[in-house]
Order: sequence, then C-alpha cells, then structure tokens
Amino acid sequence: MHLSYCTNVHPAEDLAGVIEQLDTYAEPIRQRLGSDVLGLGLWLAAPAAAALADDPALRRRLRAELDARGLEVVTLNGFPYEAFQAPVVKHAVYHPDWTSRDRLDYTLDLVRVLADLMPESATYGSISTLPLAWRTPWDSSHESAARRNLDELAAVLEKSAGETGRTIKVGFEPEPGCVIENTTQAAALLGSVDTRWLGVCLDLAHLAVAWEQPAQALDRLAAAGVPVVKVQVSAALQADDPAAEGDVLQAYVEPRFLHQTRSSIGGATDNLDEALQQQLPGPWRIHYHVPLHALPSPPLSSTVPVLRQAVRELLARTDCEHYDVETYTWGVLPESQRPADAAGLADGIAAELAFAQELLTTEVSAR
Repeated sequence: MHLSYCTNVHPAEDLAGVIEQLDTYAEPIRQRLGSDVLGLGLWLAAPAAAALADDPALRRRLRAELDARGLEVVTLNGFPYEAFQAPVVKHAVYHPDWTSRDRLDYTLDLVRVLADLMPESATYGSISTLPLAWRTPWDSSHESAARRNLDELAAVLEKSAGETGRTIKVGFEPEPGCVIENTTQAAALLGSVDTRWLGVCLDLAHLAVAWEQPAQALDRLAAAGVPVVKVQVSAALQADDPAAEGDVLQAYVEPRFLHQTRSSIGGATDNLDEALQQQLPGPWRIHYHVPLHALPSPPLSSTVPVLRQAVRELLARTDCEHYDVETYTWGVLPESQRPADAAGLADGIAAELAFAQELLTTEVSAR
C-alpha cells in the first residue's frame, strides 16, 4: 500500500518549479513525519509533462531529484491540465476533456513519465483523470469521440507494459456535475472499456457529496467489473442546518474553484454561492476539500465519517494500493484556517498524512 499527498496544491507549471516544490514542501513534510520515504501524488502541468516525455535525460534528472530527497512517485494526478492554482479555475479544469486529442496526448505523456519515475517495488502505477467531461455539452457524438480516445489509451497502456515491464492504470474520477458524477454512471459508462488498464479513481469527498453509501458504491462498481485503481483520501464540507449557518458558510465562498453543493433530499447547485442564494434545503454536502485532521469552522462539520467508512470498505472489498491525500484548497480556506506561509502549509499537509496513516494502519490491523 502506498500513501502520498497530491502536489496539485502547489502552483508549479514547469520542471524547475516542481523541483522547487520538493525542497520547499515535500522534503520538509517527510522530515516532519520522521519517514525514510514520502509518497507524492505528483501533478505535472501539460507543458512540463510534454517536456519530460520528450527527453529521457529530464526524466532521469527528476527521478534523481526525488531519490535524493527520499521521495517516491507511484501515482500522478492527470486531472488538471494546467494552471490549477490560477486566480480563477472553475470550469476550466474540465478542459480539454476526453473528446479531445489534447487530453489523450497529455495522458500519454504522463504514462511515459510515470514508467520512469516508479520505484521497482511498485506493483503498478496509476494516473487519475477527469470523468470524461463536464456534463454539458454531451451527446452521442461526444461519447463516441471519448470512447475512441479511451480505446487508444488502453492500447498504449498495454503496449507500454510490454515494452517497459511497468503496469500503469488510469482511473476516471467521478465528480459532481460531470458526465460521470457517481458510481452508478461510472458503472454504466466504464463497464465496457478495457478494465485491465482503465478503472476509477475514487475521491472520497466526491463520494460523500453525491450522498453515496460506500459499501453500495463499491458493490456497484464490482458488479460492472470496474476496478478502483486509486483512492483520493479527501473530506468535503458539511452543513447540517444551512439556513442557520449561512454566515459561516459565506466565509467559504471564493472565486477560484467550483464548490458543487448537494442536498440530502436531491437539490443541487454548481456552486456554494448559488446554494446560499437559492436557499437550497439542507443538509448540504459541499465539494470543498477541507483538512482531514481539523474541524471546519463551527458549527460546520466534514465528511470524515464517510471517509472512515469508505476506507474500511475499500480495504475489505478491493485490492487498490494507492491512497493519495488530496486537499488542494489550503490557499482558499477561510483566512483564520489558512496557512500563513510555506512552513504552515507543510505542517498542515504533514498532519493530514499522519491522520491518514493512522487511519489506514488501524483499519489494516483490525482486519
């Protein structure tokens, strides 16, 4: 089992910036945890991925930089294409989507990079990606275009495994508002792909926002033959009485990311401010990744209980080996909860990893 933290919380767009992240955050986090090795769920913007894919010497350099700092990479986050920490991201994160050759080429670049970064001990590598596209526009022509790209992706993954001896799998990440929003849609749309190479990346915050029950969700995927190749260990924001908690929720309204909001009784908006304006009936779960180890602003809560239940079910029902802590919203948290500097962010990520490590260790020991 590999535990990592996702580096899409950092804004680097090129290799120099990625290496700077290793010194500023990754190595200090490893030292705070007292670990010999720290896993990274590495995010590479498309230009950096292309440069690395085109140059074996650059890949060797990055691998050497990782090794020198006690860092390992078995999984890449291939969902954001570039500029994920720009002032405004919102719907841009879903482009290019899986109807586009650009999305396929970016993912194939990541396959080439990951094959050279993976440690020899890794059973397989994984790349998470967006759940095909945002829900609109989407019709049969979009689905056919995406399916052609997925078929080519699977063929390249099979060829790469034969040439390199390294198995790499791609996981499509259900997210509220997208073509694949939940495990029901994942089972329907991914059950016919080549599941030797393609599966799902299960983000536990998204699972909770969709108000899915972990055991039922995993049963649904298993019945369709869709494997879980990666788990993003994340928690969403929860408001049990949003009508009374509006002032506190307002502090979480920010311009960078979408915060899809879902009511337990079926109401839905694509952003938190819309839910507040519409007075959507509660309780709400909000696509706002909050730190795993710390409570949100009271009286709000998080979906950590769903996370705990999901991890228990995943360990019992799947052979997934990759668990990646993905809290990318540190920089937009309410000011009182936001890290003041790089050291504060490293402290927060280290605390999240310690939380996740204890949870996984406890659940494995209990089996």
